[in-house]
Amino acid sequence: MLRFPHGMRPSSLEERLSFYTNEFDVSAVSRWIGDRGHSMKFAMIPGRHTGIVAPAHAKDKDNVAIIDTWTTVADIRDFAIEYLPEGLYYDRNRYSDVQGCAECHEKKPRCDKCYNYNGQQLAFDLDPENIDCPYHGHIGEKIQRGRGLSFCMYEFKAVRSQAIQLRMELGNIYKKVSIVFSGRGFHVVVDDESAYILSRKERQSIARRYGRRYAIDEWVTVGGSRLMRLPCSLNGLVSRKCMTVKEIRGMLEFDPRSSKLVLPAFLKSA
Repeated sequence: MLRFPHGMRPSSLEERLSFYTNEFDVSAVSRWIGDRGHSMKFAMIPGRHTGIVAPAHAKDKDNVAIIDTWTTVADIRDFAIEYLPEGLYYDRNRYSDVQGCAECHEKKPRCDKCYNYNGQQLAFDLDPENIDCPYHGHIGEKIQRGRGLSFCMYEFKAVRSQAIQLRMELGNIYKKVSIVFSGRGFHVVVDDESAYILSRKERQSIARRYGRRYAIDEWVTVGGSRLMRLPCSLNGLVSRKCMTVKEIRGMLEFDPRSSKLVLPAFLKSA
């Protein structure tokens, strides 16, 4: 059984429907996408970790449903209302024309080898369960107990401090660095052009260098996993909104249990 800090729990299908129908901020997501629309695609995971999945998509509970035929963010919202996903993501790859991806018939595509590939956002995924905890042990022990995704506030506070430090360190190298609260931990992402065109070997070197000091999932930085939670979406595992952190000064006090910034309306009214 997974355990999270007080008040954090999986969302029901009814709560996911309420969120994407009434609360998903189409305008904010459109601003976040900016002029990248032609080069981005999105994805959904219906219910891999919670087991809570819309009956019509039960057969795809653990699969990744790709959204590469969209025109506006309203289309993405419509997909979310249909699937009621546990998680809604964006693909960090940048494509010359995302419409070309809809015509791909490769069973296991190597996107970075495709003519349509045009770089990848550099990202660092800091998850609280990766922190060695004096109360709950290290990640290997947690996985053995079936609690690889569980976390406590000790682990959250540690990874919160790491996200701030990593953001400051990367800020000495890049200009466009931001922090995103994923609903559980944090993503530190880099949008400088020089980061997009890094080779896989260069990404491996960066992952090893920062992995020695930060609780990152190195395979995300390398590019083995290219999906990141979409800002303004709902993390259905813990019922928290994924949000870009605009003020680093407020990070030290940020508490996912009570922050109104990340509580969905269905919890605020409970």
